[in-house]
Amino acid sequence: MADLDTFRSETRAWLEANCPEEMRQPVRDEEDVYWGGRRATFKNEAQKSWFEACVAKGYTVPAWPKDYGGAGLDAGEAKVLREEMSRINARPPLSSFGIWMLGPALLHFGTEEQKKHYLTQIARGEIRWCQGYSEPGSGSDLVSLQTYGEDQGDHWVVNGQKVWTSYADQADWIFCLVRTDKTNKYQGITFMLFDMETPGVSTKPILLISGNSPFCETFFDDVKVPKDQFVGEVNRGWDVAKYLLGHEREMISGAGGGDRTAAIGAAMLRHAGELDPMLRAELAMFDVDALAYSAMGEKFLDEIKVGKAHPAQPNTMKYAGTELNKRRHELMMSAGGSRSLEWDSEETGGGKPSRGWLRTKANSIEGGTSEVMLNVISKRILDLPGS
Repeated sequence: MADLDTFRSETRAWLEANCPEEMRQPVRDEEDVYWGGRRATFKNEAQKSWFEACVAKGYTVPAWPKDYGGAGLDAGEAKVLREEMSRINARPPLSSFGIWMLGPALLHFGTEEQKKHYLTQIARGEIRWCQGYSEPGSGSDLVSLQTYGEDQGDHWVVNGQKVWTSYADQADWIFCLVRTDKTNKYQGITFMLFDMETPGVSTKPILLISGNSPFCETFFDDVKVPKDQFVGEVNRGWDVAKYLLGHEREMISGAGGGDRTAAIGAAMLRHAGELDPMLRAELAMFDVDALAYSAMGEKFLDEIKVGKAHPAQPNTMKYAGTELNKRRHELMMSAGGSRSLEWDSEETGGGKPSRGWLRTKANSIEGGTSEVMLNVISKRILDLPGS
């Protein structure tokens, strides 16, 4: 405990010296989030200095080993860092599917050469990744995917289509599930990595009811992928995919957590006394549930640390986080009244409340539908009989 107290004091001092005031303000728009990548630009000097300070310290991926660009923090130190960053409302220095999803998979399944090559680039924000999982007709039943890689000796030739590929039009590389054996449904998929600028790769944005979307259709037409650009074993990519899905669901579920200030918004809290009593009661209920959700997340991390985490726990986190995030936006819409229905004005940031509310409808689908999550919870945690 004394060591952690010392680490907390040192961390607090470091944050005070290195986290600019601008990086302690709520995220207002997409430009406030830094994703890195070959085409990335910084919104301002504060965002740049905060990112560079964290890269130098290993704080973009604090729990990763130092050899791979992290800070090598143990579980207790990483928790202290999260708490101290939350205390000052510090923005994440880097948002990345490489950090949230691909990184954990590489740490578990990657070769030492792959770890040193890819993880260090992820930690430094040099490569922006997207995920090639879902296909038309292969969403919740992902293992039925049909994108096919034909063996050509020293490379595969990949043909097919992915859908709901978040930020594919802005990504540099893709981690992609490709069928390489048509005779075996589960042990016929390979987890490939390849550059989005490879000839034959193209993307098309998908417009959602919110009026905008990070989602894309992604097409592969005779795409050549070198034989060394895969993770795990050839035809055993489903093992990697399942492991990564757990981290994806944790990442998606995180949208509903946090304290009430982060979850509901400071503007609503400032005027909470002016709200309808019933709405104030709902706000209080959300506050309790959000805090309980955060506690559940901490418990899950502790269970992982000692090897006692239930393998279906990410499904619980994903479902609960989905419902919390939807409730959050419902409360924001209710608190804003008729003004929340506005779509274009400068006052509402171009209809941010209504567009955000509409966007949450996808939370029940992405990363596994809520119905599938509930089925997994009922069978694997509650031991209820299947249909």
